[in-house]
Amino acid sequence: MRKPNILKRRLKAGDVVMGLWCVLPSASVTNVIASAGLDFVIIDLEHGPAGFETAEDMVRAAESEGCCPLIRLGMKNEENILKALDIGAHGILVAHVHSSQDAREIVSWAKYSPLGNRGFSPFTRAGGYGMRQVANHAQNENEETFTGLILEGKDGLDNLDAIVETAEVDLIYIGAYDLSQALGMPGQVQHPTIKKHLETCIRRIRDAGIAAGGYVAKNDEDLRWMLDIGMQFITWLPEVTVLHHACEQVMERFQAALRERDQKS
Repeated sequence: MRKPNILKRRLKAGDVVMGLWCVLPSASVTNVIASAGLDFVIIDLEHGPAGFETAEDMVRAAESEGCCPLIRLGMKNEENILKALDIGAHGILVAHVHSSQDAREIVSWAKYSPLGNRGFSPFTRAGGYGMRQVANHAQNENEETFTGLILEGKDGLDNLDAIVETAEVDLIYIGAYDLSQALGMPGQVQHPTIKKHLETCIRRIRDAGIAAGGYVAKNDEDLRWMLDIGMQFITWLPEVTVLHHACEQVMERFQAALRERDQKS
């Protein structure tokens, strides 16, 4: 059975949390990352190759270390939202949200009646597999499930004021890289125009009483800026990039040692 959603409680209390994206389809890698003390991991089913079988193992691997497992989905899709929650993910982040209609549909598919129309089955990891939790399953899930929206295009930004009015939304995340693409500056997430858009959006989201996230921190300067503008939900780089950079640094040190040796000879 899924463990209590500590992340949701902390965000509602105003805490700032930190996590990583998990692209590699590996429960072992997820477990290593979670053991470092991260508040959450986002299992990326949009850009990563994992399916739901592997994702369920990754969810358990994160939970075992007291780390909240979330699943990112590439688009609003009722079946995929159902699967992500039934395997025990503590919540979802759905990408490419463009309108308040999108937001309402996502909430409807993530919540049971009376808040939504999620397909009901207690015979899942989220439901404890058996009959003992049937009576309380819907209420528990509605209270525990974390619903996040990712706004990545100009339409989403233009409709932000309407989107923040959607009930039962816990997080709105501004996808900076897709935003830069939409604004004609692909990859230029440090551009003043992109950063200004982010700051404005974060303020509007927080004013609506919703946790705000966005951008990917690459260094301490990024992290301080994200804290200064009021982000509660902060993502570091994907684990593949962290691993790649660590190996690059090893090779740089190795090459430096070789040069030092050659200079002495």
